[in-house]
Amino acid sequence: MKKENKTAAKVEEPTARITRARAKALGSSGGIFPSSKPSFKQDQKHVLCSQFKRAASDENNAPTGAPAGIQHKRRAVLEDVTNILCENSHINIHPTKIQTSKQARRGPTKKKIEVVADISPMQEDANTKLAEELSKIRMVESQEVTLPVKLEEQEPTETSMSSSIRECGLPDHMPLIVGSSKPAGLQSSQKKEDVVCKKSGTSNGPDIVDIDSNFKDPQDCSSYAPDIYSKLRVAELDCRPSTNYMEKVQRDITPSMRGILIDWLVEVSEEYGLVPDTLYLTVNLIDRFLSQNYMEKTRLQLLGVTCMLITSKYEEISAPRVEEFCFITDNTYTRGEVLKLESHVLNFLHFQLSVPTTKTFLRRFIQAAQASYKLPSIELELLANYLAELTLLEYSFLKFLPSLIAAAAVFLARWTLNQSDHPWNPTLEHYTGYNASELKTTVLALEDLQLNTKGCSLNAIREKYKQQKFKCVATMTSPQPVLSLFQNHDS
Repeated sequence: MKKENKTAAKVEEPTARITRARAKALGSSGGIFPSSKPSFKQDQKHVLCSQFKRAASDENNAPTGAPAGIQHKRRAVLEDVTNILCENSHINIHPTKIQTSKQARRGPTKKKIEVVADISPMQEDANTKLAEELSKIRMVESQEVTLPVKLEEQEPTETSMSSSIRECGLPDHMPLIVGSSKPAGLQSSQKKEDVVCKKSGTSNGPDIVDIDSNFKDPQDCSSYAPDIYSKLRVAELDCRPSTNYMEKVQRDITPSMRGILIDWLVEVSEEYGLVPDTLYLTVNLIDRFLSQNYMEKTRLQLLGVTCMLITSKYEEISAPRVEEFCFITDNTYTRGEVLKLESHVLNFLHFQLSVPTTKTFLRRFIQAAQASYKLPSIELELLANYLAELTLLEYSFLKFLPSLIAAAAVFLARWTLNQSDHPWNPTLEHYTGYNASELKTTVLALEDLQLNTKGCSLNAIREKYKQQKFKCVATMTSPQPVLSLFQNHDS
């Protein structure tokens, strides 16, 4: 190996690259071609292979009468043409030096002028394109800088728009977009969201307690909670069942049959230890399916267990099996019937199971109700949950939004536990989006359920909340009727 290295060191490398044309010219003129070539490493062969192929193609396309030196320059320009503005920018800076060096190596002045003439149009075109792109960039930047000023000058309603955006919690520096190219359906949902956003803004007043200031518990999602519940307020408008499907769609079932089914499902959820969200979503699926599908009364229980099976798969960690739901019906329905109806319900609902229910808003509103408390009130939470569950049995409560029912349950629960103070405050009004006068109808209807003025015989929920683990909140009532509170408020 040492001998080979010494021999390679003695061999003088050619001053210019030897091409086929130059080798042929040297051979014809009697020149002696070196017998040994510089050695290359094995890993360099793969890198140079593409250059060799490109050089061969360039030589084939070159003019036959061009001298060897000019051919070499043409290949160099073609190799660097893609990077003429970056890596080889020195060509534009020192053209005279390049010309003199080429003149010393490659012969007559005429050939030099031809080579420079070949390069200069490319330089001019590149410079022209670069100047045009720079001018476009400057124009765009100037338009972006002056756009908010122009909008403020042209649109007189800009101040009102910016104030509404600040109410929704958006930063002041965001550009305002005037006009929209969305489809009609998206525009309508956007209008709903704007209305909700104006009602339940995120700007806190002096009397409003910030319930999202605790960033220690990641489950609270404090940073995103205002935006999440604003979206849920829009979703409850789009995913609510029909309020009169019993009169228009159903002919074989009645509101009392619906109440009996839900009362039985409460017992089933207690039997299997299901979470409250499963019960609320089950009732929602039943009502949404019955809103547009005729159902016989003999198959109403089948619909109930099927919707609870679907919801259990969605909400529970360990959902009951299909056979267990068949067993709970005393095997009135087979496994095949349950699975067939499950497919029908899911396809009809387009698998839209992420629906806000009363329980969804109740968590948020209870948190706002306890913001002024030094210690959390377990009785308030259990009593509000009890009152909210009572509304599941009543078909007439479908006309109220889930968020409205949740707010009314908190209102009545606070009044039941304490009559010395008004149950509604600026913090609750801010986070619920409802004032006391808007809750009057719902609260009075909910008080009738609490007192059972109609003598309803469905006692599954009442018996459930009479247990000691629920602090016996089903036995609590207010000594003063809530109507007196609204009369004093109206006067």
